[in-house]
Amino acid sequence: MRVAFLGLGIMGHAMATNLVKAGNDVTVWNRTPGKQVEGARSAANPRDAANGAEVLWMCVSDTDAVESVLFGREGVESSLREGMIVADSSTISPAATAKFAERVQAKGVSYVDAPMTGSKVGAQNGTLVFIVGGDEASIERLKPLFAAMGKKIFRMGETSKGQATKLVMNLQIALIFEGFAEALTLATKLGVDAEKMVALIEATMVRSGVVDYKAPFVLQRDFTPNFPLRLMHKDIRLTLEAAKEARVKLPALETVEEIYEMATEEGSGDLDYAATLTLLEKWAGVQVKRTAA
Repeated sequence: MRVAFLGLGIMGHAMATNLVKAGNDVTVWNRTPGKQVEGARSAANPRDAANGAEVLWMCVSDTDAVESVLFGREGVESSLREGMIVADSSTISPAATAKFAERVQAKGVSYVDAPMTGSKVGAQNGTLVFIVGGDEASIERLKPLFAAMGKKIFRMGETSKGQATKLVMNLQIALIFEGFAEALTLATKLGVDAEKMVALIEATMVRSGVVDYKAPFVLQRDFTPNFPLRLMHKDIRLTLEAAKEARVKLPALETVEEIYEMATEEGSGDLDYAATLTLLEKWAGVQVKRTAA
């Protein structure tokens, strides 16, 4: 399949690489020049990348970036042709997604929102879980591409419902990790060994996938970005905006957003979102870490 893949960040580069490995004809573009994918052609701008493509796949940073890729001065709009599919694996505003979809659908182009979960490791290993909104016929056409990049697809409804669901998922991830980080900080302050605390969590109903994944990194104090704090902060703000539009109150997430704001001010934006722990540690005057051997 002829695919234009736009956005070669932590997730996008691995996803595009897996599309090439699966035998697709891939052209790539990235906002910051210099990034390449072995076996793929590189384009000077989104418009050129989209020329002749059957599928345009985006994985960029935020709502403004998606709008620019689609409708900006060098955007893909003039390259869109009837029968093409636009698939968006960015995490952006559900309301904006619906507007973007309406605009491209006027050209006879289908729009599928397909944010994913699985982090950097899932992107590299081709085991992402895609959270999808769009018509069933378009999703069926995309299945070989989904299979090259992931292990499972969940269709959540019409276009924009994938984005809405992704925000709800990230709401839970942010709150679960915050609870874990606060628990480890207090445990350390009270003299409880953090490694033993994690072992107890893993053996009880408190266990979660978030903790399973993040605990080893936390104990090793490895905050290399699997999911950068700045992007999780962006998603939290998107979630609060969507909740405001729907007249839903999210008091716990509002508090967590303040933590992310302060962590960003402390210079942690490009670290993994687990680095919010360091702010709690600073306030408590402790450091959570693995017991020395």
